[in-house]
Amino acid sequence: MEGERTGAAGGLRWVLVGLTVALALTLLSPLASPHPDGLERVAEDLGFIEAARDAPYEVIPDYTFPGVSNEALATIAAGVAGTIVVFGVAVGIAALYRRQVAVET
Repeated sequence: MEGERTGAAGGLRWVLVGLTVALALTLLSPLASPHPDGLERVAEDLGFIEAARDAPYEVIPDYTFPGVSNEALATIAAGVAGTIVVFGVAVGIAALYRRQVAVET
């Protein structure tokens, strides 16, 4: 019984460490290369970038947070928002999984 609590607490500790690291890395996102990524670069080099279609919707277009005029701060805000959303989805999936495992045992 005691080992389970330690394991759960240890797991939560690692989750919080991971979240903290991810949020800290968003502070560095404005320092990322402004050059296109590999696939975009190949599309530009081979001349088919114009054939690409935009996503059907964009919540945070081009990783800039709407309403924030400073580009670096907008990028950081977009990264923080995205990190929190992904973290929330992951926590929700983990909770559903734990509930399913508890029902099966």
